[in-house]
Amino acid sequence: MDSTGVRLKPVDPVPGSVPTHPQGLDSARPGEAPPAPAERTPAKARTARFGWVVPPVAVLALVFLYPLVLVVQQSVSPDEGGTSLAPYGDVFASASFRSALTTTVWLAVGSTAGCLVLGLVLALVIAFVPFPGGRAVARFIDVFLSFPSFLITLALLFIYGTVGMANGVWTDVTGAADGPFHFLTTPWGVLLAEITYFTPFVMRPLLAAFSQLDTAQLEVASSLGAKPARIVRQVILPEALPALAAGGSLVLVMCLNEFGIVLFTGAKGVTTLPMLVYSKTILESDYPAACAVAVVNIAISVGLYSLYRMVSRRVGA
Repeated sequence: MDSTGVRLKPVDPVPGSVPTHPQGLDSARPGEAPPAPAERTPAKARTARFGWVVPPVAVLALVFLYPLVLVVQQSVSPDEGGTSLAPYGDVFASASFRSALTTTVWLAVGSTAGCLVLGLVLALVIAFVPFPGGRAVARFIDVFLSFPSFLITLALLFIYGTVGMANGVWTDVTGAADGPFHFLTTPWGVLLAEITYFTPFVMRPLLAAFSQLDTAQLEVASSLGAKPARIVRQVILPEALPALAAGGSLVLVMCLNEFGIVLFTGAKGVTTLPMLVYSKTILESDYPAACAVAVVNIAISVGLYSLYRMVSRRVGA
């Protein structure tokens, strides 16, 4: 009944229309519990997850694990037949393996140290010293990471090779029959090539870390009279240690397995573990020994990569 005293009749709903309720379409009747949402059973959830996991695992097993199993199997299968660890004993007892292992380790450590020093200096200059084209140089570093290692070696050969530009200029100026630059075929040439190629792998994480650095700290330190060397040592370097450790660990692993640089420099007296695998396979056709060296190289690489991951987690890189 309204204010005029007329009793109002409830209006019947239009045929085909959906009745409305104050609590929505899914509201339950008084005294009834609301319907529970449909849930996926644990069996169906496990099946769905299993379906997503199987394809990548199958591809990984076919492309990587199966060849690795074949290498390990061949390393314990001497030419005489059967299964034996004799190939490992022969490899470990050989002077060529010990020499290759020593050369590999000192080249990897020396290259990593050079990349850390040079990469830190160049990253500091690019990040904190304004100069024309600084952004273009920083972007070029990203492009440089995609270059193959042999390309850098060829560039060094064009400059410092026996018939390269440096020796050519020397012979033109002095009239000598030969130039003085012959270091590319020595371990020092391999070291220079590896430092040149792998330094950007240290610079990239450093530049990313420097971009997150609060410049107010630098301004405060400078206003208090701190010299640039002290600012770098006490303000910038502590912030850069995580990226420096992560980049150095990655470079160490990559230098340990580098093959193209050593091959393209033509350094005949430089034999690393990858080069020893190549020599045992191609030149000597000693497949069990080659696979044994390869397994040792893989074990060292996996160990260093595990160290790299541990360092990255500890420093938060």
